[in-house]
Order: sequence, then structure tokens, then C-alpha cells
Amino acid sequence: MLVQERLIARVRELCVADERLDAALMYGSFAAGEADEHSDVEFWLFFRPEHLGPDSREGVQPSSWCARVAPFSQLVRNEFGTDVVFFPGLVRGEFHFVTSDDIPIVRTWPARGAPVERMILVDRSGRLRPALESVPPRPTIPHTGDEIETLCGRFANWLVLAHHVGNRGETLRAWDALGHAHRHLLWMARLSQERTDHWLTPSRGAEAELPAPTIAELRGTTSPAQPDEIRAALRAAWRHGRRYWTELAWRHGFVVPRDLFAEIDRALP
Repeated sequence: MLVQERLIARVRELCVADERLDAALMYGSFAAGEADEHSDVEFWLFFRPEHLGPDSREGVQPSSWCARVAPFSQLVRNEFGTDVVFFPGLVRGEFHFVTSDDIPIVRTWPARGAPVERMILVDRSGRLRPALESVPPRPTIPHTGDEIETLCGRFANWLVLAHHVGNRGETLRAWDALGHAHRHLLWMARLSQERTDHWLTPSRGAEAELPAPTIAELRGTTSPAQPDEIRAALRAAWRHGRRYWTELAWRHGFVVPRDLFAEIDRALP
């Protein structure tokens, strides 16, 4: 048994026993049945409002609650407001401590990514299940010409930004923008190859889902944060992105912006 599976079993046990909890769900790789020894464990915990927050007399403390799961070396609240715990073996645990008033947030998710039965740990009020069932199992993939044209344009946006700030001498900023361009290039490659698995995180599973030549091309569009190497990566990104863009335009019936293509061709020969 993986250590993550033992942690999940313990979280489930705590959720069932904690009467302050109205509902709880697991999401991510283990809920989807795609996990391995490198996967995180990820949960949303919906407490009754009187038990969570500064005005609560029996306030739930994330650190204390997570310590009952297993010893951990650090708890940090990330930039998205999620409490991240590092369990032994560098196993990451993501915990959203919220109230039952936040259950409607679930309905806004782009996709749930797993069967409802595998996600629900506790649903005392019966509000969580219908919220989860309203969420599509998979994300909406761009399929119209307008949607795909917009995606390609966003690739150009990041590419041109990286080009300009790199020429200004802001190497690290160019490297950062190149990463955003690369993510959009991955989406374009997936659409071109009709391999849109793991759409929300296009790099996930890419080596298993995209052809080896495509992976080799995409690796050539990355670089260390050195001016000449960023420049070479930008040229490679444009070469492959230009081809994907043209293929997708032909397939989905929209026109490529030839003036923009010509300007980028001159800037990144």
C-alpha cells in the first residue's frame, strides 16, 4: 500500500468522526484512479460555519486537524489560499478548509475529473452530491474556429512579450513569459494531434500521450535562463507554433493573421 493510500484512509476516518464537518471530498489523481507514488493527496473540507473562522468558539485549526492525519514537517498556505502540508517522504497534502456555505463553489469548477462516488468522503446535509453531479466530468475543449483561434493568439501574445523583454535585457522576465508561451504551445500540439487528455494541465502525461517526435520538438522550445538560449527557444517555439497554428486554421476554418506571421518571422528568423 502506498503511503498516500494510508493518509487517505486516515483522512476519511477523521472526516466520518468529526461532527463539525458537514461535507468533505477528495479530488486529484487518487480520486481519478491515476495516482502513483509521486502523487499528492488533495481534499476539500466543508465545516459548519460556527466551527470555522475567527468568531468560532470551537474553531478548527488547520495545523491541528492535519496533525491528526499524520506528523508533518511544514504547513504553508499557498497563493491560492490552500493549506499545503508536507508529510514524511515529501508527500504533499492539499487541504481546503472552508465552510458549508462554500459548497456552491464546486458548481463553478471546469471539471471534476473523477467519479462522484470516489470523491465524496462525507455528505451529511446532502448538498455536496448534487453540486458535484452538476460539474462535467471532463473540461470543455476548444472546438470551434473562434475558440482555437483565440488560443493560438494567446500563444503569440506570450511569445512576443518574451521577445521584447528579452531584447530589453530582462532575461528572467523573458524566461517566465516563455514558460507561458510553452504552455499554450502544448495545448496547440494536443489539439493538432487530437490528444486532449489532461487538458487543464497540458504537460501532465504528455510523454505518454503525444508522439515522440512532438515531445522532442516541445523539449527544444525550453531553455535555461540565458539570453542566447532563450532566443533559440523562442525561435523553435515560433517554428512549431506557426505550423500548429496553420494546421489548426486549415482544419477548423479560420484564417491565419499573415501580417502578424510575417512580422514574427522577421523578428525571429
